[in-house]
Amino acid sequence: MNVAEVVGRTLASLGVDTAFGVVGSGNFHVTNALVAHGVRYVAARHEGGAATMADAYARLSGGVAVLSVHQGPGLTNAMTGIAEAAKSRTPLVVLAGEVSETRSNFFVDQTALAEAVGAVPLRVGSAETAAADTAEAFRTARDGRRTVLLNLPLQVQGLTVPAAGAQVAAALADGTDIEAGGAERIVPTGAEERVRSPEVGEVVRSPEAGEGTPAPEPGAEEVARLVEILAAARRPVFVAGRGARGARREIEELAERAGALLATSAVARGLFRGSPWDLDVSGGFASPLTAELIRDADVLVGWGCALNMWTMRHGTLIGRDTTVVQVDLDDAALGAHRPVHLGVVGDVARTARAAARLLGESVPDGDGAGYRSAELAARIAGENRWRDVPYVDESGDGRIDPRTLTIELDDLLPEERVVSIDSGNFMGYPSMFLDVPDERGFCFTQAFQSIGLGLATAIGAALAQPDRLPVAALGDGGALMGVAELETVVRLGLPMVIVVYDDDGYGAEVHHFGPDGHPLDTVTFPPADIAAVARGFGCEAVTVRDRADLTAVARWLEGARDRPLMIHARVSRARGAWWLEEAFRGH
Repeated sequence: MNVAEVVGRTLASLGVDTAFGVVGSGNFHVTNALVAHGVRYVAARHEGGAATMADAYARLSGGVAVLSVHQGPGLTNAMTGIAEAAKSRTPLVVLAGEVSETRSNFFVDQTALAEAVGAVPLRVGSAETAAADTAEAFRTARDGRRTVLLNLPLQVQGLTVPAAGAQVAAALADGTDIEAGGAERIVPTGAEERVRSPEVGEVVRSPEAGEGTPAPEPGAEEVARLVEILAAARRPVFVAGRGARGARREIEELAERAGALLATSAVARGLFRGSPWDLDVSGGFASPLTAELIRDADVLVGWGCALNMWTMRHGTLIGRDTTVVQVDLDDAALGAHRPVHLGVVGDVARTARAAARLLGESVPDGDGAGYRSAELAARIAGENRWRDVPYVDESGDGRIDPRTLTIELDDLLPEERVVSIDSGNFMGYPSMFLDVPDERGFCFTQAFQSIGLGLATAIGAALAQPDRLPVAALGDGGALMGVAELETVVRLGLPMVIVVYDDDGYGAEVHHFGPDGHPLDTVTFPPADIAAVARGFGCEAVTVRDRADLTAVARWLEGARDRPLMIHARVSRARGAWWLEEAFRGH
């Protein structure tokens, strides 16, 4: 095998099942090697779209995704999506061809590009170390939850891998111990094996295929202090972030003992769906009742959650006398955005499990009521959904109120859905008024706050959750930025509903600068027939100006769904979204 073939085989053997990309000469062979070893390859129309598809796929599948791009412009085209993934700590391996000759038209400092956006730059250094270098990239992505750029120098990709290196790749593929080429096993720990060979360098291998590094146990002293705080709490609230996904049962068991209410950050929306104590999203999208209850908490515990300005509304959701606790795998994350009274380094599930056990031992006769009561449960059931909050419908003059539109869609669309959100003035409407079944029913690629990622996000989410109806919620600006990927949606046969909230401009800027009298010619545009554009790509499409137009959506849902549906919604634009005012306070 040559190096490109070893890279593809190694990633497939380590559990990669899907790769996204745009193929050029520099990544042609490695992409074919992935496919040859069973990896599904999804061709995008733009590298930026491919990067975001891979990001969303990794978030909702729970595994490591791969992005394959050409050297130079292929990588630079993908950088916005890579920046989003890196900021979100998405486990993603980016395979990029690389030229080393500075006079080449394709030359850029790819290592510097990766470092500039927070990705981890690595390189396949030689034919001898190809398998080991690839395994390192995969495990850095998986175990460190990092986005990794694995540079593949063109002069290395075609080299023949010597017998020792090929044996390492084969060992990775069949799961056997790695002792090729006179390799010497070192530092046996039980959790992993480290093997060193003079030909291939060091390779780290977990004992079970697909297992990552064991999650760290929290310190006993920190857990005891957390339990002490919860035992004294009268109104505790738990806010779970992305780091808490997969730990619902453990967090709910502790919340039951402590009498805590449950909320999430936007990216973890749906984690506690179905619980009578679920407050939904904390922060800018929080309902009035959720904001009230979080603000009145005497103890606030962030579980795998940054507690940043978005989730805490610039700190206004934290009461003056609230005790703040933060649990995270990363010590550097503790107190990074606001002071905390207690920081616990540890795996969320293990920490919650240990705390629940200790709390049960220390307060055996406690009733666990805490913040919970029959009266409050009734308020949450009747007031907490945004659709239960009264509003004045501003539909008219050929435009539909986005709240009315979204409530109607929430009633029409099946419950088993996966909703993906682009960025912009509109974004709160689908985030607040479209329900989701669980935390894998919502994909929010907003760490970098770039518009134009929504449609690609929806493609990756759809492929990761194929049994659910994919719903893409976009603004007109983001829809036109990512319009090339409509062809991908049609080509893949995805039964996607694409909702475009069209206000003929970049609404965030219109409503941010307009009230001060600034000219808005640079951020407003003539009407565009986005429905016609979608039909040109092969979608079904309907323009919605009032409730009656939504009958076409009902017909599509009752039909074969053999083509994606574009809902071009001409939405009212009299005012900016109130959460936008909160957002711009951070600019």
